[in-house]
Amino acid sequence: MIDPTMVTTNIELSGYRVIKNLGIVRGITVRSRSLFGNIAGGFQTLFGGRISIYQELCERTREDAFQLMVQQASDKGANAVISMRYDANEVMGGVTEVLAYGTAVVVEKV
Repeated sequence: MIDPTMVTTNIELSGYRVIKNLGIVRGITVRSRSLFGNIAGGFQTLFGGRISIYQELCERTREDAFQLMVQQASDKGANAVISMRYDANEVMGGVTEVLAYGTAVVVEKV
């Protein structure tokens, strides 16, 4: 499995050089809010401020997508991912797709 410190949003990994480009990798997860989550989130909006129940859901969803992307990169033989990004789209009301993607590479220390 790739060390998370070997994943970057930059086009290069400082201190390393790319010796092989293995192509685009991605991790996709789709989540919906539960009825309980919507009710709890609704109560939190009444008081203003941080809506922790949605924040936790979003963080878990991004982490799942990230781990799926890292796994796909590892399966291809990569030891790093460069140009990593997130994207999110609403598939339908209350259902969101989160995509983590980047370029799987093999790097060596310079």
